[in-house]
Amino acid sequence: MTSRIDARLAELNIELPQAAAPVAAYVGYTRSGNTLYISGQITIWNGERKFVGKVGQDYTLEQGKEAAKLCALNILAQAKAALDGDLDRVTRVLKLGGFVNAGPDFHDHPLVINGASELMQAVFGEAGKHARAAVGVSSLPGNVAVEVDAILEVA
Repeated sequence: MTSRIDARLAELNIELPQAAAPVAAYVGYTRSGNTLYISGQITIWNGERKFVGKVGQDYTLEQGKEAAKLCALNILAQAKAALDGDLDRVTRVLKLGGFVNAGPDFHDHPLVINGASELMQAVFGEAGKHARAAVGVSSLPGNVAVEVDAILEVA
């Protein structure tokens, strides 16, 4: 039987990547009670780094949004792994934290992170609306363009 969220992903023609393994001294997620914390996810698709460089320099705003969307797909992959494959157990997206690798003259960080926010709302509907931070940084791991972490309420 297909879950409600898996059906929604299929309807949106969205495929999830494999949950990425941590590359340093951390885990991909932790859970405390009904709160699931997803570590920062970068622009990786099944082990291949994508969007390497700076938004506003190497990538356009629209490409930055796509990079943020890829981070959100990786968040969903981590959540699916944490919840034994059942994304229906996500009851609310509480918060996203977005980091944009950009030069000093780029100021549209919130518009870039909209790529992740819009995906969460498309997948989870009203439960996908969340609090958020969008921050510009001078570099990110592996020189990727975007990193996003998440806090989810789960059943």
